[in-house]
Amino acid sequence: MSYQDKNLTCTDCKQTFVFTSGEQEFHAEKGFSNQPGRCPSCRAARKSAGGGGGGGFSGGSYSSGGGFSSGGDGGRREMHDAVCAECNKDTQVPFVPSGSRPVYCRDCFSKQSGGGGGGRGGSRSGGGGGRGRY
Repeated sequence: MSYQDKNLTCTDCKQTFVFTSGEQEFHAEKGFSNQPGRCPSCRAARKSAGGGGGGGFSGGSYSSGGGFSSGGDGGRREMHDAVCAECNKDTQVPFVPSGSRPVYCRDCFSKQSGGGGGGRGGSRSGGGGGRGRY
């Protein structure tokens, strides 16, 4: 499909901004059906004020298999007390522990996940794809 630049009006500052053909193509590839309502400056201001989307890390403890995330609130999350399933040390996590999954302190989580990084979704069951030994 061929896209052409569109002039849109920002819902916050009422200024006109261009929704470029490249941005439209990107939105289509991601499956977004709505065009942006805010100009890039108002989107950036809203995101920095804590009204934007998630991503990144904010906190000091993690749930196994659940990875880590931030709700886009600028790092000011309500923390909840928990006990590390590995070392039994008191820790705090940025979610309400449900008790259905183990919760680890920062140090034990790093050991569990092989030294940090990643950890987005999935499980540590070790099962799944690939060839097994017979």
